Amino acid sequence: MTSSQTASPGGAAAATTVFVPGDAGSLSLGAEAVCGAIAAQASSRGLEVRLVRNGSRGAYWLEPLVEVVSAQGRIAYGPVSAADVPGLFDAGWLAGGAHALRVGDVDSVPWFASQQRLTFQRVGRVDPLSVADYVAHGGYQGLRRALAMSPQAVVEAVTRSGLRGRGGAAFPTGIKWKTVLDQQADRKYVTCNADEGDSGTFSDRMLMEGDPFSLIEGMTIAAIATGASRGYIYLRAEYPHAHRILTRAIAGAYEARYLGADVMGSGKRFDLEVRLGAGAYICGEETSMLESLEGRRGEVRVRPPLPAVKGLFGCPTVVNNVITLSTVPAILRHGADFYAGYGTGKSRGTLPIQLAGNIKRGGLVERAFGLTLRELLYEYGGGSASGRPIRAVQIGGPLGAYVPASQFDTLVDYEALAGIGAMLGHGGIVAFDDTVDMVRMARYAMEFCAIESCGKCTPCRIGSTRGVEIVDRILKGEDPQRQVVRLEELCEVMVQGSLCGLGGMAPFPVQSALKHFREDFLARVSR
Repeated sequence: MTSSQTASPGGAAAATTVFVPGDAGSLSLGAEAVCGAIAAQASSRGLEVRLVRNGSRGAYWLEPLVEVVSAQGRIAYGPVSAADVPGLFDAGWLAGGAHALRVGDVDSVPWFASQQRLTFQRVGRVDPLSVADYVAHGGYQGLRRALAMSPQAVVEAVTRSGLRGRGGAAFPTGIKWKTVLDQQADRKYVTCNADEGDSGTFSDRMLMEGDPFSLIEGMTIAAIATGASRGYIYLRAEYPHAHRILTRAIAGAYEARYLGADVMGSGKRFDLEVRLGAGAYICGEETSMLESLEGRRGEVRVRPPLPAVKGLFGCPTVVNNVITLSTVPAILRHGADFYAGYGTGKSRGTLPIQLAGNIKRGGLVERAFGLTLRELLYEYGGGSASGRPIRAVQIGGPLGAYVPASQFDTLVDYEALAGIGAMLGHGGIVAFDDTVDMVRMARYAMEFCAIESCGKCTPCRIGSTRGVEIVDRILKGEDPQRQVVRLEELCEVMVQGSLCGLGGMAPFPVQSALKHFREDFLARVSR
């Protein structure tokens, strides 16, 4: 189905707009069947309905969450199945009628109302493929302001906002851009790392499928600020829905002259295209991504030089991820001080946090830095899905540390988490209840590294394989005390000797499991 279509027998009554999510997460929960059922029921009842395929609002326990534009406002119902649709029509849902699935005004639901959505302000609200809808909701105001400023002023605004990379290292975005701006070169590039491969993360996918123009606008602003003329979105190959949406959105931006030879009549050129990734986790590392973009095997480059100095095809290159670039339009639109007014300490602004794993209310929560893990897990997440106590959470993907329940009052910001030996990374939080076996989780971390290693450096390539073997001996109860010591020594070698973050960080979950859940390792007995 297209982004928007009308289902009716040709009656004269004004069509009622119904939003049915079309993102991959909602589709996996039956949204396509729901959309078809709505169209069929409307047709059989002689009712005119305009179906708009929007992005998910992020409350996946309510998906498919269908919204009806009525005289009462935009009224939501969820989770809706295809079998529920006839009953919804019987209840007069097109006019906001009462029904057991009626959620009401989404913005009034406490789970949504307490969020601070800046990056995700339009996701779920707009037709993702409509340039006009994007503009009507404040889109391209940031680019308009950027075009009226000098490149130096744009970079300064991003720097003052305090925006840091939302992909892992949390490097200040403005500093990276200034480095590219300061380079004298005939060609410069803007690249977006959309190879979202961390377990428990889905904010990039949600953003690209629900509000692709915010990414396109952010990349265009980055190009204007640094003097780049071409950009690439390096998209995870496993995201076919995002690929289709991005491809169509980019075509729409060209048609509306927000891309191309004369961006918004400014005389500045910026061309953008999508390149599919090679299916390797290592390509999430920026230099491996550049290698893959150039048509080679994804392997880590030795640095220096940094990509900002010598990146894609040997030219100065901006490398940011989806959330970082999609946040830039809001900064330019509202001003650096507005964005910096959110957050705490050196962690400014907001972060789209993804709750996954054994959690009752999984989904996306965007809040300013400074709330606690406990707030996220229990006020937003509702505790574990199993109803048992949450024993641990892993933050920052498969290379992130495990945080025990005793540290759930830690603030969610870069410095506070670093202070307990954890990292925020891409903002993914995966919960585990008290039945989790932390030895098996440690094994998974080492096995993941062994599978995904590019093989360039010995500590990662060989160390991860040896790590799996050691953990297997622990699982068999073969002298656990001695094996734990060997595992700790191996982890230290990998941290100190690996070329990139994959091998250097793969020991983090193992080390944290050993530190906080050592009893799981030492309790093994030989059988």
